[in-house]
Amino acid sequence: MVVGSADNANFEPTEPGSRPSVRNAPGPPSPTGPKSKEAVDLANEELAGLASLLESQGVTVRRPELHDFSAPVRTPDFEVENQYCAVCPRDVMITMGNEIIEATMSRRARYFEYQPYRKLVYEYWNADPRVEWTTAPKPSMADGMYREEFWDWPLEKRHEEMHSFEFCINQDEVVFDAADMSRFGRDILVQESMTTNRAGIHWLKRHLEPRGFRVHPVHFPLDFFPSHIDCTFVPVRPGLILTNPERPLREGEEKMFLDNDWELVDVPQPVLGNDEMPLYCQSSKWLSMNVLSISPTKVICEEQEKPLQDLLDKLGFEVFPIPFRNVFEYGGSPHCAPRGVRREGTREDYFPNLAYQPLI
Repeated sequence: MVVGSADNANFEPTEPGSRPSVRNAPGPPSPTGPKSKEAVDLANEELAGLASLLESQGVTVRRPELHDFSAPVRTPDFEVENQYCAVCPRDVMITMGNEIIEATMSRRARYFEYQPYRKLVYEYWNADPRVEWTTAPKPSMADGMYREEFWDWPLEKRHEEMHSFEFCINQDEVVFDAADMSRFGRDILVQESMTTNRAGIHWLKRHLEPRGFRVHPVHFPLDFFPSHIDCTFVPVRPGLILTNPERPLREGEEKMFLDNDWELVDVPQPVLGNDEMPLYCQSSKWLSMNVLSISPTKVICEEQEKPLQDLLDKLGFEVFPIPFRNVFEYGGSPHCAPRGVRREGTREDYFPNLAYQPLI
């Protein structure tokens, strides 16, 4: 697995795809520029703890290269004052069998976030002739790709629009973050969200279905700012999914799971409410359920989330609690901060009763 790093991290700047803010502080947006040395050191200490735990369980751990995230980005279509960080490799790349896919990404500050992992990908590609490497088409990220009025919609407008799933990116270009995807053997869930649009899902279907995968769009209509699936719908072993009690699946989309004897279990409320999350954290309280399965019986969980640990224990897991609150500021928890590269086993069919019509 590749575990992220907070080295040289910056605050995410305001741009059409993101409006960062200081939590519980009305007025100016979140600061830009480099994170403090203290914030970086605290996050790196916890990331190193995750790496050590994984290694103790027999996992080979790699880390990204250093990258200058303070450098601005300028293309013919946009410019942005600084980049972000390499804390969450899960957002940027996903492994499908013997193929590594680099996501398009959806935000300007993350346009070049693949660079800290490029040397590693070359190593994998050069070491094994079976490795395929695909870079999804980069979107323009021009002003016209975004729906900037989205950020100013009142709650009533969000209620009106929530069933059409129109967010801050429009449907004209292929856009997706890898963290909106979740793999179940040969089946891939892709959440339509603020960071993945229908064109991105369509590209994934056209790319993956000829390779034997089945791609399923999923929607969570009560999440008004959806971004990445692993704080909402988290498979922890074959047949069992942790679900967010405040973000149910769209009616009808649960059928594929229930018809194939999957159990959907609501997680308890997080220890921290939204108002109590770290000052510069742009994620919701549901980072609490962002757990990492390292086997069908072992799960890594944030150490303060005792109610969730108790639930996992009752479900038969050996739970490994680790401190991770300082990584929350970077939008990650134990499932976001590493990216799986290789697991033992074969591509299973966990949905044998599924009726599926491929796109191609």
